Formats: sequence, structure tokens, C-alpha cells
Amino acid sequence: MRPVEQSQRAHLRTIVPLCALAAAALTACGGGGGGDGNSSQANALPELVTQHSVIAYSATAAGSGTTAAGQDLLTGGLGKTGLGAAAPPAYADANNPTALELRRNALYSNYRGILDPSANGGYGRLYGPNITTSGAVTTNEGLIPGREYLASLDDGSGRKKVVMAVQIPDSFDQSNPCIVLGPSSGSRGVYGAIGTAGEWGLKHNCAVALTDAGKGVGLHDLSDDTVNKIDGTRATRTAAGALSQFGANITEAARVAYNAVLPNRYAIKQVHSQLNPEKDWGRDTLVAARYAFYALNDRFGTAANPAPFFASNTLVIAGSASNGGAAVLRAAEQDDVGYIDGVVASEPVAEMPTAAGYGITFGGAPVAGFGKTLADYVTYGNLYQPCAALAPSATMAEASFFNFMTIAGMNSRAQARCAGLAAKGLLTGATVAEQASDALNRLKAYGWTAEHDQMHNAHWGLGNGPILSAMYPVSYGRFSVLDNVCSTSFAAVDATGTPTVATAAAKAQTFATANGTANGTPATPVYDNSVGGSKAWQFAISPSTGQADFGVDNALCQRALVTGTDPVTGAALTASTTPTAAQAAAVKAGIAEVTLNGNLRNKPTLIVSGRSDALVPVNNNSRAYAAFNHGVEAGRKLRYIEVVNGQHFDTFIPLSGFDTRFIPLHVYFNQAMDMMYAHLKGGAALPPSQVVRTTPRGGVPGAAPAITAANVPPISPAPAAADQIGFSGTSLTVPQ
Repeated sequence: MRPVEQSQRAHLRTIVPLCALAAAALTACGGGGGGDGNSSQANALPELVTQHSVIAYSATAAGSGTTAAGQDLLTGGLGKTGLGAAAPPAYADANNPTALELRRNALYSNYRGILDPSANGGYGRLYGPNITTSGAVTTNEGLIPGREYLASLDDGSGRKKVVMAVQIPDSFDQSNPCIVLGPSSGSRGVYGAIGTAGEWGLKHNCAVALTDAGKGVGLHDLSDDTVNKIDGTRATRTAAGALSQFGANITEAARVAYNAVLPNRYAIKQVHSQLNPEKDWGRDTLVAARYAFYALNDRFGTAANPAPFFASNTLVIAGSASNGGAAVLRAAEQDDVGYIDGVVASEPVAEMPTAAGYGITFGGAPVAGFGKTLADYVTYGNLYQPCAALAPSATMAEASFFNFMTIAGMNSRAQARCAGLAAKGLLTGATVAEQASDALNRLKAYGWTAEHDQMHNAHWGLGNGPILSAMYPVSYGRFSVLDNVCSTSFAAVDATGTPTVATAAAKAQTFATANGTANGTPATPVYDNSVGGSKAWQFAISPSTGQADFGVDNALCQRALVTGTDPVTGAALTASTTPTAAQAAAVKAGIAEVTLNGNLRNKPTLIVSGRSDALVPVNNNSRAYAAFNHGVEAGRKLRYIEVVNGQHFDTFIPLSGFDTRFIPLHVYFNQAMDMMYAHLKGGAALPPSQVVRTTPRGGVPGAAPAITAANVPPISPAPAAADQIGFSGTSLTVPQ
């Protein structure tokens, strides 16, 4: 039992049904499930939830991973060694992988997609399946046997399909029950939080409720009408039926007509569901909590006591990263029943409703350009980052995968972007150097900081700007794939950027290889109005400039969708402009649906972010949310931890230039989870808001020395005055 407000919470949870929480996801209250009641209730699936399977993963044949007996909950049977291997296991038939093979390899790719899997970076020494909850390094492979319940939530239309996997380890402690909610990071599928919430929860003998929160790998190939099924395998829409992960809401005649004009294109679930799934990330997470109670009661209930676990006797922590961090914040804000006891959000995409009424100071100086929404700063950055990356202070010295400008032709295209923006009056300067410096200064005025200077090259070059700018406005506007907004589509492309047919293996393996975005596995953003025909963003030639400038016209159109004005003239969009005023209004309405309200309902909350995060810059996200919450919530229990030398993608750290400069933020997610658990279980004080000053590994790029504990000092229970984050009036004060 938790030492806080037990009787009051138990009463509240008994009388308030879940449908009050999830009106957008559920149309009626479902029966019991034990989640919001007490042990006298029957156990029943939540309304509109369909259970697909219950499988025991016993890990009795460790390493095979091709049968349920050979897999486990955390590693798919691969263990610490297999997850650390450079490549996943091969499929028996690459064109026809089995559901179990896809699950195994999805666990591999999702785990490594969040963490630095290198030993020198900390894997297997500071974190990993072989590390105990006390931090001891063992030779254990870290296999965790147990049962996995797989289900999906729909909204009654057959289109929503939120996938949930509740993992109950054999070590679950019935006398000390706990649940960890893990909505996926990014646009990932159901296993997207396996390396964060999943590993922490399973190791602490908790049930883990994973969910894709309506995102996930839903790739609809419009050329052959094939889709991903819930279990990851692919089939035609007709054959998949109700087990389809996602199919575009279009008629067969429309699909055929579209394919005749733009062949080999894909519809992507998060982009083209026409549901704006981000608005429901919180409610979907709460439904996953209720399904977790159902699964626990199904596993351990008896005829005499069918629902032994319910909200008032079970500890629930919602913890995840990035978009998953946004989901747990949103879930806490929407949790008027009281399922969630504590929240840990790492690098959350905190969608701010306003920049008014609060402020941020850094090193005593007011910060400019804070509190913007994702769509706003992403489409702005997409315009300026390729040019800004040419500025002297932004130059990456390492000739590596991350130095985009060292790739043949990219430097000249970035220069063309600078020239194109200058010609349109969107940059000043007569030379590339002057234009690049102006672009960088504009980014800093929009919320980025000096810590991000050398990140713009890598982040934009990896496609984060073009991908997110192509995805999110379309999602917010609820546009159909047929709308081809801003002449943008998604396709596999060849070496010249021309849309092509993906290989059978590439499509068959998407559940394990793709991350739900258009990151090239196999879908890539394509500009269909490029001079000479459709081209991927890297190769696009803009009609207005006649130059290969990464499709500046495409970027300007996406920016106009968000602002409602022509970025060049400043004039308001109309019914005859591209995009139209109606399209921009739809995007604006969708953005309003996803902003947070800052009221965490007095739930203890730890936010952890890296100061060097250029994808989700702290001024527009964590700092802004912490400041906003301070003014909204009188009984606030939010603590903000800002980690120096931390950035968004731990998985990038092994690569040259990142290994010497950045530390793994995942270390601090685990610490925050430990601290929240200690607070909720034993009343330990939460740490004060603070800056944690880490030490990069240094050395030679690509060959940085092994990380040690000294590089990543712990979050302090009593930080020095120079490290304390506080408030001056309504402004969050962050020390330099």
C-alpha cells in the first residue's frame, strides 16, 4: 500500500468510471476489470478492447528466439549478449518472417533504438539486462520469463487500433503489486518503450503496460494493398481484416486511381489515420493501465476473488521518453480517476498552449523564443537548419556519418538553400557564411541554444526536419493520403531519390525495422512537385529556384500549413493559395487538440532532459512546461532535472563525434524511476530541480574511452546553490 491518501483515492476510484477519462477513445463505460473498483467486482475487458493472445514466454531455450519457449519478455530470448550484437538474428525466410521472429527482432531494434548499445558507452556496465536493480554488474543474460497479454483498443470504427502489450513477469510480487505504464517513444510500435519503462519495470517485478498509443508501424502499401497486422506479419487488407494495424480510409477505386498517378506510395498510420492520434496519447495510456489491471486479475484472480488488483492497492508509475514522455504527462493531466501515482518523463515533447504568463532565464539572462509547439519549431527549423549547419560555429570537424555536409553534393545543396532563402528575403547576407550565420541566429531566437550549434547538421541531415515536417502537419490536419498535401508523398526510393518498389523482405520485416516514421525503412518523404519529377527530399529541385536545394518550396509550404500565412510575403492564405487557408485552419485546430494544460493533478513528477537536445529543445519543451506548471498548479510536485551534455538520441552516441561529446541520458531516466519508486513506496523526498553537470568522455572521435561512473554523477538530493533550478516570480531560473 502507498503511504498517501489511500482511503480518499479508493473511494474516488470506486465511483468514477473510466469512460469519464476516455471520451475520445471509448464511447461507453466498460465492465469492471478491477481497475477502477475493488475486489468485489468481476473481471472484464475494458470496453472496446479486443484481446488477441496470451502467451507464456519461458526462455527455456535461451538464444533461439524462434519459439515462445525460446523468448522472454525483455530480450526476445537474445539476452544481454544478443541485444548488444551488431546485427539481429536472421530470419528463416526473410520474405516471410514469422510473428515470433518479428517480435524477437522488434525487441532488438526498439531496445537499441533508444539506448547506446556499446560497452564503452555504458551498455552492460551502467545499464542493460545484466545490471541488477541495485546497480551490480553480473554475468547474467537478463532473461525475464513471464506472460504477455496482447490486445488492441478501437474507437468503434475499426480504424483506431491502439495496440497494447501487458507483460507480467513470473517474478511479479502479488503482495507488493506495481504497474509501469510505457507508451512508446517517437512513432514506434508497441515495444517502443521496452528499453526504458519495460526494462525498469520488469526488473522491479512490476507488470509493464506497453502501448503504441495509436502510432506504431502501420504501413499501408497502396500499390498492392498490403498492411501490417497486429502481430507484425503482412497481408492484404482483405485478408488481414480486423487484425489490420492500419489501412487508409479510402475506397478501392480511389486507391487504384491514386496508384495510377503516384505508384509505389505508402500511407502511414500516424500521418494518415485522419484521427490526430496525438490528442489521445494520454487517454490511450490510461486505457492501457486499465487493461493491465484486467490482465493481472486474469492471471492471479480466483473464483472467490476475481479482481484482487485495483488502483487503490497497486502502485502505478507512468514513465517513458520523448513522445512517450509527452504521453505520460498528458495521461497525468487527464487522470481524474487517479490511476497514476507518479510520473517520470524523459525528454518529453511538451506541447505548449502558450508562451504567455511565464518566462525562462538562463544564467540570469531572459530566454527568447520559448514555449512553441512541435509543428511550429520543426517546420521553422526545417527551413533554416541546412543553411545554419554551414556557419563556422556549427561546423562538425568529424568526417563521419553524422557530418551530413561531407556527403557528396550535400554541401552545395545546403548552399543553394541559403541562396534560395536569401533571394526570398528570408535571410540576410551577401555570402554563404553571412547567410549561414543569420540562419543560425534565427534558430537561436526560436528556442535553440549555443549547445545545439553542432547538432543542426546531424539532426537535419538525418532527415528529422524533413520527416517531421512532412508528417505532423498532415496528422494534425487529419488529411487523407489522397490529399497529397504540399505535393508530399511517402515511398521507397532508389539511389537517385526516385520512388521505386521496395523489396519483399524490406516490407515483410517492417514491424521489426521501421519506427513508425518515414525514416527510409522503407518509406521516405518525397516531393512530387520537384523539377523533373518526384524526388526524395535530399534530391528535390524547387520550381521557384530551379536548384537542388532540398526542396525549399516544399519546406515553405509545410511552414505555411502551420502559420496560416505565406512565409515569403506574410500574406494570409486564401482558398486559392497552396496550401489553402482551410488546410491551415485544419492544422491549427489539430495543434490546439494536442497542447498540454500544465495541471498534473498534484502527482509527483520528475522531468529529465538533456541540455543539448536539438530535436526537442528544452526552451520549447521541458523548461517551458516546468515554468508553465508553476503558474497553473498550486500544489505542484514537479521537479525538473536538466543534464548537461545530454541529447535526444542515446543510440547515436557510439558514432564518431557523438561519443566524445555526449553522455547517455538513459542513466538519468533509470535514476529518476528509482527516485520516484522510493518516494511513492517509502516517502523519500524527491530531489530538488537541478542541473546535473556531467563530463564527456573526450578522446578521439570514434574511439572515445570507456565511460565511467565519474562521467555521469548522480542526481543530487541536495544540489549546490549554483546547480539549483528555481523561480524568480513567474520565471524558471536555470543556472548556466
